[in-house]
Amino acid sequence: MTGRRSSTAAAAVALGIAPLALAGLAASPAAAHGTLTDPVSRVSACYAEGPESPDSAACKAAVAASGAQAFYDWNEVNIANAAGNHKRLIPDGKLCSANRDKYKGLDLPRGDWPSSELTAGNHTFRYKATAPHKGSFELYITKDGYDPSKPLKWSDLEAKPFAKVTNPTLENGAYVFDGTVPAKSGRHLVYSIWQRSDSPEAFYTCSDVVFGEDNGSAGAPAPTASAPSDEQIEDGADQSTVDHGGHGGDDHGDGHGDDHSAEPSAPASPSAPAPAAPAAPTEPANAPEANGAGTPSPAAAPASGENLAETGGSGTTAYLAIGGAGVLAIGAAVLFATTRRKSAR
Repeated sequence: MTGRRSSTAAAAVALGIAPLALAGLAASPAAAHGTLTDPVSRVSACYAEGPESPDSAACKAAVAASGAQAFYDWNEVNIANAAGNHKRLIPDGKLCSANRDKYKGLDLPRGDWPSSELTAGNHTFRYKATAPHKGSFELYITKDGYDPSKPLKWSDLEAKPFAKVTNPTLENGAYVFDGTVPAKSGRHLVYSIWQRSDSPEAFYTCSDVVFGEDNGSAGAPAPTASAPSDEQIEDGADQSTVDHGGHGGDDHGDGHGDDHSAEPSAPASPSAPAPAAPAAPTEPANAPEANGAGTPSPAAAPASGENLAETGGSGTTAYLAIGGAGVLAIGAAVLFATTRRKSAR
């Protein structure tokens, strides 16, 4: 009798603990990391050149200012608790680093950053994602008269994004979406904001671009920027403090970037763009704007069969399924033990 009671009690305890374990799995944090690679962002261009010994003068200066580690961690220029408050959290002059001292080299004002050629009209943008999740992308471009030799300010950007999309297609590890690039001339900068909708975390990039003749650098034209290859990303993964599976190696409050929630608000320029706060994941109001005939809709099915909206859940789904089966098994064991006890009487 004692043995049967002990077995039944143990099973009941296990049954009570199982839901708690499942709740812990369901509450595990989700993360996302990445950067714009078409046009090539500053951080990815310098990583592609090699964090230890970059080729270009601009990347050498950036590494000297930030250190090589910032470029091994190329996919984590973020703010953990942004929640759409980009202008309040990022002061003028620190847009490219997202106000993180770790990436301060990206804010260096100079006209010789490696750049990508860009033309007016429809363009297909690519954003390398090492941990995909739901969210929206907004791309801004600098106004006419932009001077790359001066620190980048919010007021240097056009008031509205020229490309905006929610939950774009994910193809071969990169988000792909179209936008209509406005007519510009000379050297400019494309500023991207990726605001997750399943988290307050946001990511930021600066991509130097040239329309026609490069007017931003003295003497010889700046070098052409190249994005890191998959092989380069894999080779440098051991040097990165960022878990490309979705959890930051640095201690940034919640593991996904510095916690800026307690920082003082930066004064916002009246002419600065005001990116909208992210919509709730289930709210359809934040649909992509029509920026060209090729702009994908949130419901568009990618060629690879993988869509950003489908990856927004987290890796806990399988664990929940397994855990649910475990709960059923434990319940059956309790029922079986109780039935045997009654039969013994």
